[in-house]
Amino acid sequence: MASVVLSEAEKLYIVHGVQEDLRVDGRGCEDYRCAEVETDVVSNTSGSARVKLGHTDILVGVKAEMGTPKLEKPDEGYLEFFVDCSANATPEFEGRGGEELGTEIANTLYRVFSSESCVDLKSLCINPREHCWVLYVDVLLLECGGNLFDAISIAVKAALFNTRIPKVRVLEDEEGSKEIELSDDPYDCIRLNVDDVPCIVTLSKIGYRHVVDATLQEEACSLASLLISVTSKGALTSMKKVGKGSLDPESIFEMMEMGKRVGKSLHIALQKILDEEESLGTSRQKVGFLG
Repeated sequence: MASVVLSEAEKLYIVHGVQEDLRVDGRGCEDYRCAEVETDVVSNTSGSARVKLGHTDILVGVKAEMGTPKLEKPDEGYLEFFVDCSANATPEFEGRGGEELGTEIANTLYRVFSSESCVDLKSLCINPREHCWVLYVDVLLLECGGNLFDAISIAVKAALFNTRIPKVRVLEDEEGSKEIELSDDPYDCIRLNVDDVPCIVTLSKIGYRHVVDATLQEEACSLASLLISVTSKGALTSMKKVGKGSLDPESIFEMMEMGKRVGKSLHIALQKILDEEESLGTSRQKVGFLG
């Protein structure tokens, strides 16, 4: 993870500010920075999104490919996550530095998406036990500037919202052999319902209080954080503690309640942006990455 080195005086300044609910950049403890979200940014994918949150910059591409259902779930498709930490994102990713973090992020995403109701995987089944859609979700870290997991989860949800999967017809001849016919009409496609896809809210404990959307400087003052995944209805689907420090039960309960509140408003803001982009259709001006 990208890190910064702060003097004791700088740490004290940040910690004291947080206790007064006034952070260095003027935000309160429960405030997010303004995120930039752009969908449909990579042309050769089924869906894509780019999210900038402060100095953190994430690109996600989703590719739908035909595969075979898993033995234990013969009537469902599935998602696969790959995370690539660009060496340009932070000097610490040069060589093998980014691999460990990439694995940790991918494992966290698998855990977040392990909930049954998260994505309707049955809608990705074409032919039970024979054919299904596999969604390969590729996450690229372009720049790391704090609050990585939240930014990634926002970008994954936006890319899945943008994903279009071709409609498929299964044709059977007299001998009983099946043939699969893909629709070549770009508008004749399946869209995923992402209403129940959670977003991650990271709560970093600084002094006696906790903040959301920590900057790199604030992360340097925090010994422990709680990653919680929250649905748009405020339901908590998974939780994970990170960092060397400890959290007492009362703190954890407060963090969970704050995470649910913040998570609900985060979903509302994200959905508003996604709906606005969608309403512009093909007429919207392509800006930014690979536009």
